[in-house]
Amino acid sequence: MKKASLIILLLMFFVSCEKEVKIDFSQEIIETSEGAEIALNFPKAEGTEAIAKRINHTLENYIINQINVSENDDTDGNLYDAIAKFNYEYKRFKNNFPESAQQWEVFIDGEVTYRSPEIISIAITSYLDTGGAHGNTNVRFFNFNPQTGNQYTKKDLVSNMQGLSEVIEEKLKEDIKADNNHQLIEDVFFGKDFQLPETLGYNDDGLTVLYNPYEIASYSQGIVEFTIPFLEVKQFLKLN
Repeated sequence: MKKASLIILLLMFFVSCEKEVKIDFSQEIIETSEGAEIALNFPKAEGTEAIAKRINHTLENYIINQINVSENDDTDGNLYDAIAKFNYEYKRFKNNFPESAQQWEVFIDGEVTYRSPEIISIAITSYLDTGGAHGNTNVRFFNFNPQTGNQYTKKDLVSNMQGLSEVIEEKLKEDIKADNNHQLIEDVFFGKDFQLPETLGYNDDGLTVLYNPYEIASYSQGIVEFTIPFLEVKQFLKLN
């Protein structure tokens, strides 16, 4: 009887080992100056195949969409095809406007900002310049379930949306005041009531709150970003 129990325990151990999820990250670096100036540096998931593939697919599709400047998306989810397409559009621009000194640029940088058994948080910063007075910078957070590779929604992360909104709104008002600006909160949000940013991120110090320029009226030029310590917001979060 003891021998049978031992065999069962060993089988359970081996089965659990087989199901153990392991995800690590390396950095994928792609650079080219044959035409447009392109530099991509972003995390690539490795380990449990299905989960890593799901994470990588999400990140790469986002990057492809960021560098797609044509009306048609015929890259079929291939990052190198998207780069070639961007270069093609740049060369076509130079042929149409040979007198232009404009250099097209794409710089994308990504990093894993936080990891725990419950969540992997990744920030992707994109800079795209295809003409005009200046390029456009955008930051997007991706929060993944490490056990599945699926992306969390804001509702998956936040248990009390109203409570979290009040904390973030107060912090934003403090930042506006510290900037010696007298804007009302509704002016900051283009005449609307306070709104949470499109995405929230995690870092080792707390919850990252980041508004891209198109989300918020610019009382200070560029991106608005601050961190709220976990102790101040953990009661509003489902995951740590």
